Amino acid sequence: MKKLLQYLFEHKTLTREQAKEVLVEISEGKYNEHEITSFVTVYLMRSITIEELMGFRDALLSLAVKVNLGVDDALDIVGTGGDGKDTFNISTLACFIVAGAGQTVVKHGNYGASSVSGASNVMEQLGYVFKNEEAVLAKEVKEAGICFLHAPLFHPALKAVGPIRRNIGVRTFFNMLGPIVNPAQPKYQLIGVYNLEMARIYNYVLQSIGKDFTLIHSLDGYDEIALTTDTKVITNKGEYIMTPYQLGKKKVFSQELHGGKTVEEAAAIFKNIIQGKGSWSQNAVVLSNAAMALFVTGKYDTYELAFQAAVTSLESGAANKCLEKLISLQ
Repeated sequence: MKKLLQYLFEHKTLTREQAKEVLVEISEGKYNEHEITSFVTVYLMRSITIEELMGFRDALLSLAVKVNLGVDDALDIVGTGGDGKDTFNISTLACFIVAGAGQTVVKHGNYGASSVSGASNVMEQLGYVFKNEEAVLAKEVKEAGICFLHAPLFHPALKAVGPIRRNIGVRTFFNMLGPIVNPAQPKYQLIGVYNLEMARIYNYVLQSIGKDFTLIHSLDGYDEIALTTDTKVITNKGEYIMTPYQLGKKKVFSQELHGGKTVEEAAAIFKNIIQGKGSWSQNAVVLSNAAMALFVTGKYDTYELAFQAAVTSLESGAANKCLEKLISLQ
């Protein structure tokens, strides 16, 4: 590792194969926490290259616990995290609204490394038990329309660096990897990114692996549709801008998206919203992300029709029933 660090400190970059090799060695426990911290810190000081990101992705997927859940049209909504906005769990809530609309969801997530409550934090607080048994997860998908894949159970390298990420407390390249290493490899993905440089890298990576994709970036720095300003939407067919009024019927203020100061508060906000008791602004943001995800599947001719399906899922209680059923299976 010392030789590798010296190489990187000279502003050199890794090939795809070198990047894969070092992440495999990290997962095998070949380096101590100080060496790993130094390695991760390199990517806090400069942008990751496409070759490096592809190599890290290759490593995680080659080591991953594989799962076949018996569905070929699953969807995931995931943000890179690390936008520093401390919002409530918008993507995870949107997943349940999508499931309530009848679209199978295989959600991939982790504990928050740079936020109070990541997807895994809130799911655990709600009573979900993390697991990687294929048959059990397949049953959840069949009966609840959704399951949750806790990243460290599927990716040994993530388990090795988890404490280090929490100690650093800021976004790292592992934030960038999360959305592209879902072990179930769902057919559809809505990926939120925290800046346009990251969107450019994802665009190239996802084009190169031949996946249909939709990237979203709120132009004021959120890694999801926030309705605080315009949102850039990038697909493998092109890119465009949508306003808060086109997406969610209104513009919201950033303070209305606050996610609480503890995991308990985050879970309380989550339950309040999914039970139909959220504020107009909270609902609008969640529905916008859910609608974009439903639209991504191509099963709705217009975004507006997808939005109405999301509204029905939330207001009818279908989304909450998916959550209740999922938790009852634990």
